[in-house]
Amino acid sequence: MPRMIGAPAKQGLYDPEREHDACGVGFVVDLKGRQGHDIVQQAIQVLLNLEHRGACGCESNTGDGAGILLQTPHEFLTHECNKTGMALPPPGHYGVGMIFLPTDPISRQACEALLEKIVREEGQSVLCWRTVPTDNSPVGPTARASQPVVRQVFIGRNPDLADDLSFERKLYVIRKRVGKAVKRSDLNQRGIFYICSLSYKTIVYKGMLTAGQLTAFYPDLLNPAVKSALALVHSRFSTNTFPSWARAHPYRYLAHNGEINTLGGTINWLAASERKCELKFLGSDIREITRVIGTDSNDSAMFANARESLTLTGRSLQPSAMMMIPEPWGGD
Repeated sequence: MPRMIGAPAKQGLYDPEREHDACGVGFVVDLKGRQGHDIVQQAIQVLLNLEHRGACGCESNTGDGAGILLQTPHEFLTHECNKTGMALPPPGHYGVGMIFLPTDPISRQACEALLEKIVREEGQSVLCWRTVPTDNSPVGPTARASQPVVRQVFIGRNPDLADDLSFERKLYVIRKRVGKAVKRSDLNQRGIFYICSLSYKTIVYKGMLTAGQLTAFYPDLLNPAVKSALALVHSRFSTNTFPSWARAHPYRYLAHNGEINTLGGTINWLAASERKCELKFLGSDIREITRVIGTDSNDSAMFANARESLTLTGRSLQPSAMMMIPEPWGGD
């Protein structure tokens, strides 16, 4: 089967700028912050209960997308990295990236080398790589035809960074720089490359899967050492979109059911505002994160990118959320 990368170009009645989603979202949290595998199990059950809110194509085993966001499972990742001979530093002193990579070995190695180069330029260090175990036996032929190689990269924190948030901002800049560099390259499979998450505190497991395929595809999620105090799950229904591995949710800060009616105007206003943007927290790195939202993704991903930029540039959770959601107009 031919390998499809991303959405098709505008053709006939189809216009990628008019895509929408209608999905299922669930969230499980321990209000006292106690991490446990039971939170992960409960979230996966929520995801299974939301399977009716997801969708599949003409093949019942090719899903529009499913995924889960967790706190970084330090105990589990420490054990896994020990197998490679790498002893991870304490939590907060390393970041972990969940990355979709090309299947072509030359393109994959080039992407990895480019990431490592940019990490060094940003003053951080690559500790090790881990190939994530996957099982695509339940996955339909369409999803399998576009399936990436899934690997995790571990990035060591420069001790000169003053605090955790400074490190998270640096990982954000690294992710933005790498994404731009791969996109502008001439690599054959550059469209497959995608960083699902790159953070010291969270990690995302997702893919072009049905809700019931997530744990089969990612056996990591069944390991009792994978613990979290929160879990966000998403079952995707692409009502007018082409599904892909990258477009599955959650994104790095949220999961969303789409249908943003003001999307075009919002994109244009934000693009215009970027020219005047100055951020004391990022300094010269501001040029590395624009365009903030990225126009080659779907409406939910663009919403997530804007939400992330507000949080990492000095606003707390509540004000940034209020800025993203306009108050209803109560006219006469």
